[in-house]
Formats: sequence, structure tokens, C-alpha cells
Amino acid sequence: MRDKPRRGKADYAGGLPDHHDPTAGIGGAAPAQSALTLRAVLAAVGLVVCIVAAVAAFALDVVPLGVVVVVLAVIALVDLIWIVRRKRRGEPG
Repeated sequence: MRDKPRRGKADYAGGLPDHHDPTAGIGGAAPAQSALTLRAVLAAVGLVVCIVAAVAAFALDVVPLGVVVVVLAVIALVDLIWIVRRKRRGEPG
């Protein structure tokens, strides 16, 4: 198994060509860019909404709904952490 060289911030500065974009270059189209900032905002809003919903569900003694919403909040938190990790390493978006 070959070790791939680690990419640095300079590699991500302009985006990776054709990364996750099977249609890049067809008809002169530019390669797609990831919308990490939008994804981060949506994950943060989802996290806040889930926390508020979980507090409300537990306050109203609807425990099964509260548990489901807490699980969704954890998923949103993990997604947000992953996005921040990608942004810190220099990926555009």
C-alpha cells in the first residue's frame, strides 16, 4: 500500500480539480466547489433547533421524542466538528 503525500493548505487554496465532480470540464464547465460554509451554517442551525426541541420534549415528558432529537443533535454536532476540521485544513467553500 502506497502512502499518499499529505496535502497542505496551499493544495486546498484553489480547490482540488475535479474533486467529487464527475461532470467537471464537460461543456467547458468549471469544477464544482464545496459549500462548506453553507453546510456549517445549516449544521449549526440544526444543532440549535435540536437542542431547543430536546429541552422542550423532556420538559413535556415526551421522552422518546427527546431521545430522538438528542441523537439528531449529536449527529449535527459531529457534522459541524468535521466541517470545521476541513475548513481549518484549508479547503475552500
